[in-house]
Amino acid sequence: MKPFFTWITCLCISTALLAQQKPAYILYDAKGKQVKYEKMIKILAEKDIVLFGEYHNNPIAHWLQLEVTTSLKEKRDLVLGAEMFEQDNQEALNLYLQGKIKAKGLDSMARLWKNYPTDYAPLVNFAKNNQLVFAATNVPRKYASMVAKGGFGVLDTISAREKQWIAPLPIAYDAELPGYKKMIEMMGGHGGENLPKAQAIKDATMAHFILQNHKNGSLSIHYNGSYHSDNYEGIGWYLKNKRPELKIGTITTVSQKDVTTLLEENKGRADYIICVPDNMTTTY
Repeated sequence: MKPFFTWITCLCISTALLAQQKPAYILYDAKGKQVKYEKMIKILAEKDIVLFGEYHNNPIAHWLQLEVTTSLKEKRDLVLGAEMFEQDNQEALNLYLQGKIKAKGLDSMARLWKNYPTDYAPLVNFAKNNQLVFAATNVPRKYASMVAKGGFGVLDTISAREKQWIAPLPIAYDAELPGYKKMIEMMGGHGGENLPKAQAIKDATMAHFILQNHKNGSLSIHYNGSYHSDNYEGIGWYLKNKRPELKIGTITTVSQKDVTTLLEENKGRADYIICVPDNMTTTY
């Protein structure tokens, strides 16, 4: 009987220790099943493009972006890209990657997000140290603002040079996509039908420059706000619209009070779901 009691004692101790743990995150698959990091990396390494959806101010998501990128670099040649750099800042970003300007020069030449030093500089420096392409994929905010006020038609008025910084016109658009419809609902109808179009011009432009920089045989990793790729919409919709043969993997970030079980509302948002405590310290 002694071995039985020993086993019971060990089980009780293990359960008590598990209950006392405070995990910074738990990784789930789309069905809400916990999955190991190594398994995720193995599967993502077989993709053509990975869309990494983040909470912009979440330190766990940013840390995992660098970890995932480092792990995938061990298996594949990479091309990186990010929402956080607008396309008209590509030249400045290239100068930094090539070592022709310092970090201070990049800060003065490009419109960097306020959390760039803590959250995105590590990714850019990873690209620089490994001589990787890092694509500035987002539409300059000026044009997204124009679309929010006047719809896609206002883009016909900009110069040929400016059109090089956005997806080719005309912009494909499906107003019935749940994510775009939800935007209108969330705003209580304020902003009208043009509000999701401003989101769409960002999604379309990011997809366009992901594809423009993608190299056959390489894996492209793109960092963006989770709403731009959740539920396989947004950027993913535009990628599939242009290149349906590409294998796309997605990651998203969600927050919950209890991370030990994924809420039903968070299932299916992406292939892999990073669930973090809702009281996690933020970067801004």
